[in-house]
Amino acid sequence: MTLGVFLAAAVLLLILWLGNGIRRIGAVSVGETIPDRNGSALLLIDLQSIFWQCGPYSKAAKEAAAAVILAEAEAARAQGNPIIAVRQEWSIPSTKTVARLMMKGQALEGSAGTEIAEAFTSLPDHVLVKRVQDAFETGELDALFESRDVGRLRLVGLDMNYCVQKTALAARNRGYHVTVVKDGTLSAAPTESAEERMSLAGVVIC
Repeated sequence: MTLGVFLAAAVLLLILWLGNGIRRIGAVSVGETIPDRNGSALLLIDLQSIFWQCGPYSKAAKEAAAAVILAEAEAARAQGNPIIAVRQEWSIPSTKTVARLMMKGQALEGSAGTEIAEAFTSLPDHVLVKRVQDAFETGELDALFESRDVGRLRLVGLDMNYCVQKTALAARNRGYHVTVVKDGTLSAAPTESAEERMSLAGVVIC
């Protein structure tokens, strides 16, 4: 094999590897269909310091969303429903590389800012780490909801076009009743397409 052919093959393999990382980041898992369950839970998505403080969201948008999130948490507490926070840490080699190249290296495993933002640290009963946009990908969320007999979810957090959407779709794939509280989410771009996709999947957006 000549050096030129070797380099071309290496570049192709690198492109395929990075492409797989991009695919994994945005994929929506399926999982097993859950039985009927009576419990409900509030799911807080990616309310982390690095995103909340350094993300592309205006101060006014954050203040408005925070007020809704805190009200949702108060309602969940009053109803005896668990509050679960999921936070992003890119830990798969290919997705870590994509995050470095395309996401300013934010939320890499072990990096600063991956903790829950100060405004929300007192809210969750459980905090889980997710590796991709879909919070169900690792299976830990499935196990936790099974242990708490949860079949109904209310989602808040960020970003509506990415992690909120993909987690909502993954939940619907498993048979959860899902409501996305729009005013309790943030997004860096218009959300019409994401809302349409979720609505078609049976997600309630209120």
